[in-house]
Amino acid sequence: MSLLFTPMQMRSLTLRNRIFVSPMCQYSCDDGMPHDWHLVHLGSRAVGGAALVMVEATAVTPVGRISPGDCGLWNDAQAEAFAPIVRFIAEQGAVPAVQLGHAGRKASVQPPWLGGAAVAETAGGWQPDAPSVVPFGPGSPQPRELTEQDLEQICTQFEASARRALRAGFQVVEVHMAHGYLLHQFLSPLSNRRSDAFGGSLENRMRFPLDVVRRVRHVWPQDLPVLVRISATDWVEGGWDLPQSLELCRHFKTLGVDLVDCSSGGLVPDAVIPAAPGFQTPLAAQIRSEVGIATGAVGLITAPVQAEQILATGAADAVLLARELLRDPYWPMHAAKALKAEHVWPVQYQRAKI
Repeated sequence: MSLLFTPMQMRSLTLRNRIFVSPMCQYSCDDGMPHDWHLVHLGSRAVGGAALVMVEATAVTPVGRISPGDCGLWNDAQAEAFAPIVRFIAEQGAVPAVQLGHAGRKASVQPPWLGGAAVAETAGGWQPDAPSVVPFGPGSPQPRELTEQDLEQICTQFEASARRALRAGFQVVEVHMAHGYLLHQFLSPLSNRRSDAFGGSLENRMRFPLDVVRRVRHVWPQDLPVLVRISATDWVEGGWDLPQSLELCRHFKTLGVDLVDCSSGGLVPDAVIPAAPGFQTPLAAQIRSEVGIATGAVGLITAPVQAEQILATGAADAVLLARELLRDPYWPMHAAKALKAEHVWPVQYQRAKI
């Protein structure tokens, strides 16, 4: 029996397989509102057979958007716009999930296809917030250092966005603590130069990110899962690394996090990342082994046999696919055929099943 197509239990949810759609920014919203693009983009991957379909990084506040085109859940109208999309995903047998985040110092930039440069305040941009007054890189705007009162407000914004996500019908929420965005910025000594209770020691640097997770877990129903995506290493000497990630994940386990989505990098623009097929899988494997918490492997996972091997060797409990599912929303159908696994096609497509 294929492990990739073995159901997975997370709290009260039974996922039909171990294939998750990784959150992938579309930069296509107006004032944070999802629309038909998101219905087709996310819905087609639910039709394609993935077990969990996760919405892209969704900002908890307007200044937490990566770009002016990001999704948001900072108001009720956005939750209402998500509701029919979420309903369609669930109707196809997939679990609808959303990643909540705050971009911090990496906010207010153009979409990648426009170059990714900073958007000036005169052109609809804004001054980013950050743990410290340390820009992301050359040419990046100087961020504003967050006060302790600001941190409390952001925790409240994560709580409020999680409640809206629940009202919209999402069954899984993921806290975005990776790729150089705000919560990751607090973790890494490269971006966190604070001298108060939120900077300096590992305990202090973890304080705010863990508070966000604690608050989200508290407002999210106990029978539904909470995930966290981390960058397990900055790939830079003196930055955030795997030993620190292991300690962070031990706290996640205590707080009731159900799965750690293990990515890497993104904190600084000049990191040398050894990208290759499955290059981040060992990070997921070590966290799973040493902490005893479920993990998801992500990063250049493209072939069914590769995904199956990750699970068969105990490196992770699920695989998250990003670009491969952009190329082919029906990858799970092809993977089931390749692995000779049982997989139920939508009745509308069954006449094409061979």
